[in-house]
This record gives sequence, C-alpha cells and structure tokens, in this order.
Amino acid sequence: MSLASSHSGFVDRQHVGRRFARVAATYGEGDFFAREVDRRMQERLDFVKVEPKRILDLGCSRGGSFPGLSARYPEAELIGLDVALAMLSAGRTPRAGWQRWLGIGKNSEPLRLAADAANLPLKSRSTAIVWSNLLLHWLDDPIPALAEAHRVLEVGGLLMFSTLGPDTLKELRSAFADGYAHTQRFADMHDLGDMLVGCGFADPVMDMEVITLTYDDVDAMFAELRAAGSSCAMKARRHGMTGRKSWESGKAAYEAMRKDGRLPATFEVIYGHAWKAEPKKTPDGRAIVRFDLPRKG
Repeated sequence: MSLASSHSGFVDRQHVGRRFARVAATYGEGDFFAREVDRRMQERLDFVKVEPKRILDLGCSRGGSFPGLSARYPEAELIGLDVALAMLSAGRTPRAGWQRWLGIGKNSEPLRLAADAANLPLKSRSTAIVWSNLLLHWLDDPIPALAEAHRVLEVGGLLMFSTLGPDTLKELRSAFADGYAHTQRFADMHDLGDMLVGCGFADPVMDMEVITLTYDDVDAMFAELRAAGSSCAMKARRHGMTGRKSWESGKAAYEAMRKDGRLPATFEVIYGHAWKAEPKKTPDGRAIVRFDLPRKG
C-alpha cells in the first residue's frame, strides 16, 4: 500500500514515503482496512489456476499479505517490494541467536526489496504472480508500474491487484471543498482496464464494491487515516495548517451527513486481474507468426 511512482507530477512522492515511514512501527494497529481488502483479494485466487514458483508483492508495506500467500502457495518464493525502507524493516521477523547460528528460518523469510514500482529490480519473465494490494492510487501514473509488472511476469503469469476508485472519501471531498486536494486522485475502473490492455495484458477482469466505514466524529476518521499512513499526498493539498474557520466549516458540513448517529466514509474498492499472454510482436515491432507443424508418426 505504500509504494510511490518515480514520475513527477501530481503526487508528492517524498510525502508518501515519509507518511508510511512514520507509521511503520505501529502500522499493524492501523492497517485493518488493508488487511480486509487483502482477505477479499485472496478469496479471488480460489477462481484462478496457477502454481507459482515466485510471487512479487508490490507495495508490500510490512508484509501483511505474506501469511495468506504463503499458506496458499507454500512452495513459492515470496518477494516483497516497497519504497518505504522503514516498512520493510518493521515487517521482518527477528530470529533468536541460536536460530541465526544454525541457519534456521532464513529460507522461509521472504526477500524484501526497497525499490520503485516503475523500475523493478527483477529480470524479465522471472515471476509467476504479481500481487498488489492498495498501491496504485499512491502512484502519479499507474501505467509505468503496470508495464513493469507485465515485463517481470512469465508468459501465463498473473497480475492481481486492488486499488481505490473515484467515490472513495467522497464525503470528505464534499465537506472540505475549499480548492485544495483532500484525497488522492483515484482512477476509474474502466480506465484501469484500458491501461492493462495498453500494457499488453490479456483477459482483464475488473470488479468493484463499496465499503462504508462509520465514525463517531470527524476527528476519529482523520486519526484512523493517519494511523494507516493514508493522509492526502497530492501536491495540491494544503501545506500549512487549516484555518480555524475553514476547519469548523468543513466539520459542520460533514456533520450534516451523519446517519443513524454515525459519520460515513465511503471507500470504492476496485479489484482487477489479468494475464500475460504470448507476445504478438518482437521487441522491434515485427509480428510473430507461429506455425503448428504436424508430428511425424
């Protein structure tokens, strides 16, 4: 969930890294939403047939997806990649001195790499599954990351991801409509499907669900977003303190949305998966024509 794009533009990459580094030590107490989306993603693996030798988790943070993936694919090598080194470090399982001396546990510990989603330090066609839970909305542009995922996947490999869609935190945007960005810029599900096809993926499948969380008050919602490292990282956000008048006005507007004694916060969760098919062109653009020759009996 905490991996920023290398491209400059609308997203403040340094802010993304700082926010997730700041909450790394306590992220396990604030990532319940990411874990719930991960659980729902993992259920979708029941409907795909793949026996991976290597799985790459893009934006792995502390490695919350590792237990489920390891249980499902016990023979697969797991690699976690994230831009926040503090997250990677916080997720490591310390081994006792005698375990280190005997070498116990080192092979079962996933490899963790600090790197950018748009510049993966892996060979082409070296991975069977690229897994990414709630990463893409932190990127300035998802396309370079999707193209890199396609590159490192082997033919027949699977990309499976979740991200947040445009209705996410719509109440917050409406209440604090002061000309500043208060949430990330979220891509539409259909646009993501087009991006997958443009990057060379085959048979993309997209679906969406709405999850509504409720809070006692606005302060509780902001506290939860901060604990998950999920405060706005757009360059167009307000960089100074919100004035008291603006803050009180926004809170009052949000209060008007209270239902059954609670304040709602909408999250549009988009799920997608696609496959890497046989290439139709060579790297220099020439068409590949395949012939199935009959066997001599």
